[in-house]
Amino acid sequence: MSSLDGLAVPLVGAPLAGGPSTPALAAAVSDAGALGFVAAGYKTADEVARELEEVRRQAGRPFGLNLFYPARDEVDEQALTAYAERLRPEAERFGIEPGEPRWSDDDWDAKLELAAREAPAVVSFTFGCPEREVVETLRAAGSAVWCTVTSADEARVAAAVRVDALVVQGREAGGHQGSFLAEAGEPLPTLGLLRQVARATDLPLVAAGGIASGEAIAAALAAGASAAQVGTELLLAPEAGTSEPYREALRGGGPTRLTRAFTGRRGRGLVNRFMRDHDRAAPRGYPQVHYVTAPIRAAARAAGDAEAINLWAGEAYARAPEAPAGEIVERLSAELQAAR
Repeated sequence: MSSLDGLAVPLVGAPLAGGPSTPALAAAVSDAGALGFVAAGYKTADEVARELEEVRRQAGRPFGLNLFYPARDEVDEQALTAYAERLRPEAERFGIEPGEPRWSDDDWDAKLELAAREAPAVVSFTFGCPEREVVETLRAAGSAVWCTVTSADEARVAAAVRVDALVVQGREAGGHQGSFLAEAGEPLPTLGLLRQVARATDLPLVAAGGIASGEAIAAALAAGASAAQVGTELLLAPEAGTSEPYREALRGGGPTRLTRAFTGRRGRGLVNRFMRDHDRAAPRGYPQVHYVTAPIRAAARAAGDAEAINLWAGEAYARAPEAPAGEIVERLSAELQAAR
């Protein structure tokens, strides 16, 4: 049971935590024959419950729920404090204070209870691999369990706890890298990583990173994937909650780069002033750095200033269309059929 076999289109709409994911987006992707996702990250369990209810009201097909695994890595407290002080002038631009570096489990226990109670078609995990007990509880409730991996070693860890499928995230992907073992060197490209993971496990694989056309989906399927995941491709859809300065930046072009400047965890986004000024100084430390920069980013969004917000985008972002999510899924499906 992976909840991939029943899809009319071998496509998954990525959970886009932090604003772009909405119930309307998840419902539109699912109703077009793919699998839409509710992103639980940065929300309370009560907020997520309301979103699940809304998706069920709007969607006539299955959908998934994504949770952030509450990994707690060692951090350099002095470096975190120094980074918060470094960002004080950024906050002063908007007449606010930077946030305090702190750790949070993102309402983990309450969200797990919610997931088991609501039993969406899929519960996926990012930033870590759930324990075997968690996997068994969710499967007993009726959900398939997926885990995001960025290496063959992570795939083996996830396979050992008997998850149902793996989201294989390559370096081209926008947003946070879902790594949970030690980050070492540059991440692998999606197709190369797929081949490595396919040799390490026989679990169904969902390719993520650089997927923006039917040809790219076909290439991922040929490399061992059962489906492909798109995220950046949906950011300009009217159903997405993408802020206006974010949308304008996506229309404007420019390079992308991996950075820890915004959250302390490596993520790919459009290069802007904040990234250029603070990337080298940013320490590892998620979600501590996220909480430091969150007030700055919120104020910048409100002011329409794209130079001080995280503009998560994959390498193929220039192909993202301004079209309804259902039309995007239909176009990708038609392109895939043509490519085949």
